[in-house]
Amino acid sequence: MTAPSDIDKTEREQLAGRVRAMFAAGVDGDPAPFDQLALDTFAYQYKNNLPYRAYCNALGKGPGNVARWQDIPAFPTDSFKTELVTSFPFDEAVMANLTSGTTAIVRGQIFRDEIGRELVLDANRIMTGAYLFPDFAKGERCRVLILAPSPEMAPSMGMAVGMDETRRLFGTPDSRFLLSHSGIDVGALVQALTESETSGVPVAMIGSTSAFVFFFNACKKRGVSFHLPAGSRIGDGGGYRGRFGEVTQEDYLRLAYEVLGIPATHCVNVLGMAESSTGYFDNTLRRTVKGLPAASRMRQNPPWTRTMAVSLDTLAPLQPGEVGLLRHYDVANLPTVLAVQTDNLGFCDEQGNFQIVGRAQRDASGRVSAMPSERTVGPMGDKRIFRFLEAYVNFSIRFKSGLLKPRTPMVPPACPCGELADSAIEETTEEVLESSLGAR
Repeated sequence: MTAPSDIDKTEREQLAGRVRAMFAAGVDGDPAPFDQLALDTFAYQYKNNLPYRAYCNALGKGPGNVARWQDIPAFPTDSFKTELVTSFPFDEAVMANLTSGTTAIVRGQIFRDEIGRELVLDANRIMTGAYLFPDFAKGERCRVLILAPSPEMAPSMGMAVGMDETRRLFGTPDSRFLLSHSGIDVGALVQALTESETSGVPVAMIGSTSAFVFFFNACKKRGVSFHLPAGSRIGDGGGYRGRFGEVTQEDYLRLAYEVLGIPATHCVNVLGMAESSTGYFDNTLRRTVKGLPAASRMRQNPPWTRTMAVSLDTLAPLQPGEVGLLRHYDVANLPTVLAVQTDNLGFCDEQGNFQIVGRAQRDASGRVSAMPSERTVGPMGDKRIFRFLEAYVNFSIRFKSGLLKPRTPMVPPACPCGELADSAIEETTEEVLESSLGAR
């Protein structure tokens, strides 16, 4: 099933205009317009998105009996792999990103029209500026080094498109992707880090979490470290299991400081999903820049999104701190569905901020388990070609790092234990998970 061909584009434009107004107010804007906008978007998508309408009807839900955004049916991410989920005429699609597990050429992709493309790029720009570059004045830039494939290498990978936008909007002309068909250019990476160390000009490094772990471990093994200038930062995608590839989050933050001199406050993990227009960022750097008190590392919802954790058994909303399946509501998802039910395990706090502790798995009986899956699915997705790309990135780092020579950083960093512990992690995800399991 696809969307009807007679969709009212005027209504679509009007809804998009209301989303843009929330964007214009920024991440600290008034969240109040969300409630009615979500209901109006639901009514539009119920009318024009046939797979979603069928799903809602099966649940006995529709615009006539849904009065709160919390009651809008959330479409499961797995359904994107088998249905063409569009709320616009399919022939108007201008953008396609693969879901995390694709089984067909067309199905298993998230399609957006020109309006949707504009919304996802704007959401990415606003969130990146607010959480990865919150200390930058308008128009300020720095050198951006990207340990991931470019859109030319992976045109259907949303992560690649988003990182290229970050390079274009926040990077100086010498910013670049470091992955080519011959693997990660470790030599160019080391040269860029050395130049930053010498010049005192900060850099931003972005890429998959596992790529950073491989680079950090290779440097540690060969006695290589840097002391990057204050203001340098990392934006990494992945590490969703409470473990970051081969290490824990605490180990990852420690390695970032020991190898690069970047404190935990300037390590920002990002959750991006093809099914959602908005990426979600750790709030550590933004809180530090704003001078806010230390607090747990969480992901804050901007005014145009909401997140709730729901029960694994009943899908009913959970209390703050309880671990369940994360459900996201995003009015920028105008081309698809605004409510998405994920297989990510996580919890919310009293303010609606959330954190991930892993991906759900099913036991032998088919029941969803509260214990996260041990199978790692990185930010590049679970499709075979993306898993190959991520493995190739990590292999090339390990292989080419064999040429690294030991060096002494210009100013050997001390060990600020408070920063390495993030000065803000009151309770690790492992402890939250254990306490939740104990209550079951």
